[in-house]
Amino acid sequence: MPKLRVHNVAISLDGYAAGPDQDADNPLGVGGPALHEWVFATRSARQTHGVGNGGDEGLDDEFIAQGDVGIGATIMGRNMFGPIRGPWKDDGWTGWWGDNPPYHHPVFVLTHHARAPITMQGGTTFHFVTDGFETALERAFEAANGADVRLGGGAATIQEYLRARLIDEMHIAIVPVLLGGGERLFDNLGGGPVGYECVELVRSPSVVHARFARFERTASK
Repeated sequence: MPKLRVHNVAISLDGYAAGPDQDADNPLGVGGPALHEWVFATRSARQTHGVGNGGDEGLDDEFIAQGDVGIGATIMGRNMFGPIRGPWKDDGWTGWWGDNPPYHHPVFVLTHHARAPITMQGGTTFHFVTDGFETALERAFEAANGADVRLGGGAATIQEYLRARLIDEMHIAIVPVLLGGGERLFDNLGGGPVGYECVELVRSPSVVHARFARFERTASK
């Protein structure tokens, strides 16, 4: 059965997935880029984002590559797509990734403001969903045609799906930095994520990789 998966979401030791003061100049917040230095040191990320050849091929690279395996569609929040708020006044904005985004499949962006789909190079089409996160998931599974759906973030979007217990798997990368403020991944969940168990915990010289899977509690007899 197709799954909703979270991959390669990086958090600091104090739990932040983005630093404070996010804006167009600091899309990850002040200090936030330090959470992703390990990503762009890998061969897979460098190839996917078109930043050149080379890169590490160890454990971190394996996790980055696994995040693309079996994925047929992506869901993201509007903040991950761009810094624009309110109605879409600038229809020229097509995301942070240039003319050829690294998805190469349908991407569903959660927003309160309607916008026509945007077709990009490489097979990526951004669809803007105004009628809720559950509708976005239904459309993404339909578009994925039997493959899994990746939930890209940001933190508030992941929290929305966690509260609804719709995420099947999560890969969290814990980076040894302290941000001291920003947007925590596991806030606003009424005590934390419920119903997940850690099925893998490994480390590289750069980060700790924790992989979680959803489980269903059974009533004791």
